[in-house]
Amino acid sequence: MENQKPPFHYHLVLVEPEIPPNTGNAGRLCVATQSTLHIAGTPGFSLDDKDVRRAGLDYWKHVDLKRHESFEKWLEWWGAGHGSSPFFLLSKKAKKSLFDVKFPKEAAFVFGKETLGLPESLLDRYAEQSYNIPMFSPLIRSLNLSNAVSIVLYEAIRQNTR
Repeated sequence: MENQKPPFHYHLVLVEPEIPPNTGNAGRLCVATQSTLHIAGTPGFSLDDKDVRRAGLDYWKHVDLKRHESFEKWLEWWGAGHGSSPFFLLSKKAKKSLFDVKFPKEAAFVFGKETLGLPESLLDRYAEQSYNIPMFSPLIRSLNLSNAVSIVLYEAIRQNTR
């Protein structure tokens, strides 16, 4: 699959990310999959932060990065250019499992900040588009953001490259 346009295009939306290495890892993943990384709202760090660059390595300069003032501004952007493509909210608080979704070839995956996740109001507003990644142990509260991003993105890719 090297050097060819994939049969899908995905957008990863990080809402107010707080931990630079998670954002750097998501950016690196976007380069690997030819996906677009969106930062919605103000991150808790500078995107020039050395930890972002360290996690993104020398790939950071290749990230298709888009900035939006807020989730609502991202939503306007999405509606204007991708209105027919769905977006999915990912949260441990969502009732439905990621494993029950058939992902299309173009979609956006929205993730909340590391400490709080997505606001309940957003999950309520988009309940039909909200999913969780199943966890099978009560011993942890949540998955690491960059791991969650990877799981969701590669599940969508797996479904669309068979």
